[in-house]
Amino acid sequence: MDHFPVFMAVAGRRIVLSGGGDAAMAKLRLIMKTTAHVSVFAETASPEIQGWAVDGKLTLINRAVEPGDAMCAVLFYAANEDDAEDARVAAIAHADGAKVNIVDNLADSQFITPAIVDRDPVVVAIGTEGAAPVVARKVKADIEAQLPASLGVLARIGKTFRSAVEVLPMGAKRRTFWSDFYFNAGPKAVEADGQSAVIPTLESLLDKHIMTTEKAGHVDLVGAGPGDPELLTLKARNALDKADVVIHDRLVTPEILELARREAVIIDAGKTGFGPAMVQGDIDALIVEHAVKGHHVVRLKAGDPTVFGRLDEEVDACDAAGISWRIVPGITAASAAVANIGQSLTKRDRNSSVRFITGHDTKGYADHDWRALAQNGEVAAIYMGKKSARFIQGRLLMHGADPATPVTIIENVSRTDQQIIATTLSDLEPTLTRANLRGPAITFYGLAPRAAMDAADTLPLEEFA
Repeated sequence: MDHFPVFMAVAGRRIVLSGGGDAAMAKLRLIMKTTAHVSVFAETASPEIQGWAVDGKLTLINRAVEPGDAMCAVLFYAANEDDAEDARVAAIAHADGAKVNIVDNLADSQFITPAIVDRDPVVVAIGTEGAAPVVARKVKADIEAQLPASLGVLARIGKTFRSAVEVLPMGAKRRTFWSDFYFNAGPKAVEADGQSAVIPTLESLLDKHIMTTEKAGHVDLVGAGPGDPELLTLKARNALDKADVVIHDRLVTPEILELARREAVIIDAGKTGFGPAMVQGDIDALIVEHAVKGHHVVRLKAGDPTVFGRLDEEVDACDAAGISWRIVPGITAASAAVANIGQSLTKRDRNSSVRFITGHDTKGYADHDWRALAQNGEVAAIYMGKKSARFIQGRLLMHGADPATPVTIIENVSRTDQQIIATTLSDLEPTLTRANLRGPAITFYGLAPRAAMDAADTLPLEEFA
């Protein structure tokens, strides 16, 4: 992030602009939404700018900028549509102590003006640091469509009512009241009877929420998917948006945690394979501790919570404490990974079943039917199998598996640093050790990337030889 987004106080302060053409008008339409004192310097100004000056919306000085003209200005815009003149006036403004923006010159500007969704006093600023203006316009349009046209009026009136709402306890109960007002009762009141209906609506709505029984705590056991935020389900997004507390494991990516409410308490309950870990009993107790306080708890697990996620123990802990819960499934790593190598987990005339195996430890491996898995055409997705790869390789070869059986390892599935390694069962080790993978990996036994993907996405085996 090269530009830190802030909202600058400009009420009663000077904003100076140099220019009188189309670029100047585009900036002025935004600037004049503020309560700043706006001064425009232009030898020739458009009729629109002259009209705004006549109406008292700005002060127009019909000459070029001179030293001292930007004194005490909080912001200065160079919008002359002439590189040399913009550079000249920018130097003057710098000397006068103003922050300078040169229109269409990101490199030499000290600040940028974002796209704005205006529901004053609710203002949403959208910036792409000049990289993708079309994206900013799309985001702006999407947000405009979601926010009620009356939101600004409701926010101004609601601000005067905030002290009265303090009778409601901080947290979910107060948030529920304001959500009900801004997105339900408030817009309906304005639409039906205008602004005069807002205060009576607030008063009756507050009485209703005061009388509402405090909600009990609740736990959502949510699958965060393999890492790509775009693979998060809508139900998971909604749960994160409502959560008071998020308890996550170590494989949940920062990009997904960013989707939680800013006010939510974020707790890292990471369990590190073959290393330091928060024991499962402590995680269960942590979930219950926050839920019994009436909080909406999201237990956020990478992938799908029903696949090697210790789900049953957490559900049992909730049941024992009398806490309601629901499971929000996620995309498991095997589904995302097999899509990324252009394959399917099952295929007609190849395999009608697929095995999900955890390689986290070898204690339960005696229970696996290795002889059946070693048959031609069988497919297995092996989670957390880096440390036990040699053991798995030995078991399969010992039970007659073809040494040439394809094996594919995908590290950091669906993330920007995803890495795909194609090998065979006979070469699984030492290939995996030489690859020195640092991130979470899933291993497919019996699957190779499609030929079309090999050149683009697969690291050649000789890189690890």
